[in-house]
Amino acid sequence: MTTQSSVAPGDTLRRLRDQKPLVHQITNYVVMNETANATLALGALPVMAHAREEVEEMVALARALVINIGTLSPPWVDAMLLAGKAATERGIPIVVDPVGAGATRYRTDTARRLLDAADVTILRGNAGEIATLVGVEAEVRGVESIAAAGDPGDLAREAGRTLGVVAAVTGPVDHVSDGELVLAIENGDALLGTVSGTGCMSTSITGAFAAARPGDPLAAAAEALAAFGVAAEDAAAVAHGPGTFHAALYDALFDLDPDTLDERARVAVV
Repeated sequence: MTTQSSVAPGDTLRRLRDQKPLVHQITNYVVMNETANATLALGALPVMAHAREEVEEMVALARALVINIGTLSPPWVDAMLLAGKAATERGIPIVVDPVGAGATRYRTDTARRLLDAADVTILRGNAGEIATLVGVEAEVRGVESIAAAGDPGDLAREAGRTLGVVAAVTGPVDHVSDGELVLAIENGDALLGTVSGTGCMSTSITGAFAAARPGDPLAAAAEALAAFGVAAEDAAAVAHGPGTFHAALYDALFDLDPDTLDERARVAVV
């Protein structure tokens, strides 16, 4: 691994498994089971609570909040805003996944409302979603990024600078930036793109790493994506296609070795 010594996914994973932080997730019902299982396999504890009547109490019990706008409705948006404000008041890391921002006005407006209402720590999305939120030309079809103008590293830096977050732009090579430093993460496998919800899983895992390393969101975001990418490489090595890859990915997350993860993480300063 070639980057600053502060990025140490093995140490953070070991701490995560020792502490088993609770990660409160308000996510979409297409992938709720997948993200819960991925969080558990990694070693953290998920709770999937979206009723506005309880989200503020649940946030108070959690070490991180993950908000995913994949399947929106007005009650869920209200709950997301309440949870985001409660997490902000308590200084709890907030990870937002602006699924499909740019595809419809409702999604884009909801993502922007969350960024305005809460002190979002990490914004994790594909290039089209992130580009939309910083006003860069992009094409988003459904929830998939088709095209976004410019270099993804520059996009991550611009998003970090203008939105006041750590921006994690995922793709064939992931880029993470706090508005100044840009880290490129080259771990992963093409099979990730053949299974619905793997981007959402990476967001949940980012929440788990942020819970284990709350004081350094740039490092936590890069470490999470490197760990998820290493797990994807291991799963792909034994998979015969998308179905077996999906199952193997949980096993690979469970089997991640903190003692070798730093050596396998391909993270570099851009």
